[in-house]
Amino acid sequence: MFSAGLLSRRSFLLNASTSAAAATLGSPSLSGAPFPAQSAESKQLPGDQDKVQLSQIHGPSEQDEKAPGSFLPDDKRIGYAIVGVGRLSINQILPAFGSSKYCRPVALVSGDREKALKIAAQYGIKESSIYDYRNYEQIASNPEVQAIYIVLPNGMHEEYVVRGAKTGKHILCEKPMANSSAEAERMIAACSKAGVKLMIAYRQQYEPKNRAIRKLVTSGKIGKLRGFLSTNSQQMGDPSHWRLKKSLAGGGCLPDVGIYCINASRFLSGEEPVSVSAQLWQPKDNPLFAEVEASVSFSMQFPSGYLATCTTSYDVHKSQSFRLEGTESWAELSPAYAYHGSKLRYSRLEEGKEVQVEPQIEDKDQFALEMDHFAQCIVQNREPHTPGEEGLQDHRIIEAIYEAARTGRVVSVTPPPKPTRGPEPSEEA
Repeated sequence: MFSAGLLSRRSFLLNASTSAAAATLGSPSLSGAPFPAQSAESKQLPGDQDKVQLSQIHGPSEQDEKAPGSFLPDDKRIGYAIVGVGRLSINQILPAFGSSKYCRPVALVSGDREKALKIAAQYGIKESSIYDYRNYEQIASNPEVQAIYIVLPNGMHEEYVVRGAKTGKHILCEKPMANSSAEAERMIAACSKAGVKLMIAYRQQYEPKNRAIRKLVTSGKIGKLRGFLSTNSQQMGDPSHWRLKKSLAGGGCLPDVGIYCINASRFLSGEEPVSVSAQLWQPKDNPLFAEVEASVSFSMQFPSGYLATCTTSYDVHKSQSFRLEGTESWAELSPAYAYHGSKLRYSRLEEGKEVQVEPQIEDKDQFALEMDHFAQCIVQNREPHTPGEEGLQDHRIIEAIYEAARTGRVVSVTPPPKPTRGPEPSEEA
């Protein structure tokens, strides 16, 4: 089910060691709060007491330097158990701990123990902290684990979030949240009952260029929003891959890569759609798409008149971009939605002439940013920026899009009863 590819050895956490000697220094408590809980209004970040400030040496025309950090020492970092050691975990999530300020990997859950042993050796994870899917609940007695990161096929998310919540550990779950809104609702209820936090891994909402566009919107520099044009497409080639199995994926390109377009249109605008229309293509002569759709084109109508027009596909060469259009300006990312390398550009009028701006914003590891945000929420006992309700709303929109494609009609979407996003993440994360 999962990729058997292995990540080559690479440098790991700055100023941190996962040796047995370091482990004797102590671990965060089972409550997941290595420091006293802080209020949601607090500006203090974990480790700020050790932050090093450097003087500025450049002239007024140069950008200020910012020293990295603050970093938590190894024995104070939030320990993550990674559930599912497949392609995303090996290629992106585990390497991201090397850029993390507040987190460390301390446990693995895998159906392939041989592979898990190799990965554990690379990242200094104890052999005793490798679990399989049958003894997953034994994580409850591992004091090094405060957070569980679910990186499994979509159709397995509900089971492992519910089982994980019962261990008393906080849960970070990959997107899409599940296979349906009903599953998402049960996941939210299970975490609430267990008194643990649930966050959905919408990495783009923590990415600096996306956040810069959101600031352009909230500052009024884009003007009144009128349109969002986006595509997120790629070409699938392995007919045995779980993403092409409906029971595991919940659908085809729409819940996997199309969800990025849906979520970006909502996050960047701050609005919620009230109706959708759609067309779907599932070729009968291509065995790749025996169970799921190949392509979807859809539009979402918002109460202000803002309109999102999007395409997504599993049957074209990789194409990722979006443009947000307003009465005063436009802003775009191309490529968009990628793990790194996105390019931001926006327009503005200066002295009667249009000027296109390409701000220099440093790439940051999006997986490290989202994991660090969740660690802050655990330490400070506050709600994540992208809680379960954010994932639930996207599922409701996806279900409306499928219904619109099936019937050929415009389908209404019920706005959520309250905001689906929590407090904004720290800009210093």
